[in-house]
Parts: sequence; structure tokens; C-alpha cells
Amino acid sequence: MNYFASACLGFLAVAGLGAAGQQPSAPASAPVQPVAGATNSGSANVGLHERYERYRLRKGDTFEVDIAFSPEFNQSVAVQPDGFVTLKEIGSVHVEGQSIPEVIATLKMAYSGILRDPVVSISLKDFEKPYFIASGEVGRPGKYDLRSNLTVTEAVAIAGGFSEKAKHSQVVLFRPLQTGGYEAKLLNAKKLLASRNLSEDLQLQPGDMIYVPQNHMSKIKPFLPTTSMGAFLGPGVF
Repeated sequence: MNYFASACLGFLAVAGLGAAGQQPSAPASAPVQPVAGATNSGSANVGLHERYERYRLRKGDTFEVDIAFSPEFNQSVAVQPDGFVTLKEIGSVHVEGQSIPEVIATLKMAYSGILRDPVVSISLKDFEKPYFIASGEVGRPGKYDLRSNLTVTEAVAIAGGFSEKAKHSQVVLFRPLQTGGYEAKLLNAKKLLASRNLSEDLQLQPGDMIYVPQNHMSKIKPFLPTTSMGAFLGPGVF
């Protein structure tokens, strides 16, 4: 074997040893793909809570209190104007604004002082049905039952729609607060209806009041001459 062949064999042997000593690199882990249909549990709970809001007791509501194994404490109570109810052997307890599960927890805590692990259940007898009020420039102002999920524009339609004097761009939604008073939200119904996109339409809650103001032109129209007004006024003025 000549010198050139020996050198080639030596080079191949060294290259083979180097290749054998190398460890194969681990394949890069593929990015984790979200499972179809999977959602964040927290977000899902928030959505359900907002969509299916529990009824909360109001002044004048009445309900039956049933305490298992202690029928002497069973009673019918009414929410007084100050938001309290009067319970046997307990006295006054504030329940206004609480949902049924919250009231049960409140009564269990109240009776735990005289009963051991009280089992409390309540059932509504008479309560204020959910409603909304439509006022201002609508076809039929008044108080309406809130029987399902409604938006502001849907509620206006139920109340007879906008009148010819309505200012569609400044519809006001007044929402009562549990602490007293109202929260006001402004809605440009004209823009929503013109764009055919109601995704930003406000959802109604029990006790909401919708107010549709009068447009400026209808306020001054009685003082303007009626002849040839069509030549100067376009549909966008209102």
C-alpha cells in the first residue's frame, strides 16, 4: 500500500470516529396547539355569570323560609322598605340585593347561633317581575316586562320604535345601582343601525330605563316657515 492510500484510510478512520462520537440532537419540540373547543375556565364562568344573572331580592318581595328538623322556625317573610326581613328568634337581617343562594347562606349564618348546622331552604312567593322603562321619543313610552335577553334597539322596537322627533344618535340608558342612584350610558343607535352591526348594542338588565331625546330640528321646527323647507333640509339633518 502506497503512502497516499494509507493517508486516505487514516482520514476515513478519524472521520468515522468523530461521527460516531457525536450525539444526535433532540428534535425541536413542536409548539403546543390549543385543543379545538377548549376555553379558559375562568373566562367561561364569567360569560355564563353575565348571561344568566340570578334574580336579586327587592323591596316588597316575599318568600317562605323552611328549616329542616326545626319546623317551629318556618315562616313567611317580606322584604321591608329598608331591605331587612324579620326572622323568628333572630330579629332583623338585611337581604335586599342578594340572590337566593346568598340569602340561604345569610340565614344559615343567622340561625347558626341557636341551631347546629341549620339546613335552610327558601322559595319565592311574590316578587317584582323584571322590567324596563322606555321614555322620551318612542312610539309607546311605558313600562315593559323583561321576559328575555334584550338589547336597547330591540327594546325600542318593542316600545313602538323611534318617533319622527327622536335623536337616534344620543340614546341614553339609565341603569340603577345597588348603592343607589343611576349609571348613564350613551348609545349611538343611528350609527349602529346604519352600519348594520349591532355587536356594540347594549344588553338590558332589570330596572333599566331607556331615554330617547328630541332632536334639535324638531325643537325649532314650529318656529320655521313651512314652505320650501324640503329644498333646504336633507335627511341627514335629523
